[in-house]
Amino acid sequence: MGGKTRRILGAAAALAVLAAMFAQFVADAREQVVGGTRASIADHPYVVYLATRDGYQYCGGTLVAEDKVVTAAHCARAFPARDVRVVGGREDKQGTDGEVREIAGVWIHPAYRDVTEGSDVAVLTLSAPMPYRLLPLAGADDAELYTAGSPATILGWGRTSSGGATSRYLLTAQVPLYSDTDCDKAYRAFDPASMVCAGLPQGGVDTCQGDSGGPLIVGGRLVGISSWGEGCAAPGKPGVYARVSVYAADIAAAVDPAPVDPVPSSPAPAP
Repeated sequence: MGGKTRRILGAAAALAVLAAMFAQFVADAREQVVGGTRASIADHPYVVYLATRDGYQYCGGTLVAEDKVVTAAHCARAFPARDVRVVGGREDKQGTDGEVREIAGVWIHPAYRDVTEGSDVAVLTLSAPMPYRLLPLAGADDAELYTAGSPATILGWGRTSSGGATSRYLLTAQVPLYSDTDCDKAYRAFDPASMVCAGLPQGGVDTCQGDSGGPLIVGGRLVGISSWGEGCAAPGKPGVYARVSVYAADIAAAVDPAPVDPVPSSPAPAP
């Protein structure tokens, strides 16, 4: 990972113009899978990635309903929705497998201002459903999933080293959850009420640029959304993730909005 929002990928040389356009945004983005191994999309069919129309992959996401993807708010704000495509079922970014969808709607948590202030949560509504297995959310009653030391799964197509190239293939790794006390020591901006950290104390395994918005999974549930950090896989600098259990009700409301009651018609005048 790299930078304050290390989950968003810095563009390669071929995308230098695009990188210049979004230099300030990219400088604030910080995460990808470093120290990972190849993962089968068949084992993780709920993982998707976000790309521009010309194929520039810059973030990840998680399919939580047939037509809804949970990602980071800073990913949802990176490009206009009309210019973004969501790719599912594709392990190899150079392949043609899977499904591609446009975005029909975007919900960004109303409290989001900056990754270090929390609420780095968004829900994308797809133009059509995707036929893949979903990942359930951690809820308010799932406190045990956040126990320090619990093994967590990270996934993404981001950089494989700090400042290095992104991965052509989906990668995964296992990292333990940090205690809130240890994460608070690592980052002054850490807020245990809205964030959770994961990584090895000695570094070496982490998400990195390009992995923003992707999942942190414990016990078969989405417990975190890749959000920010300092560097990629640096000692004592774990990845910071939005704590999904805190936002589960907001996400659920965005995924399945309550129907609006029709306005009752005026009674017919008495004869």
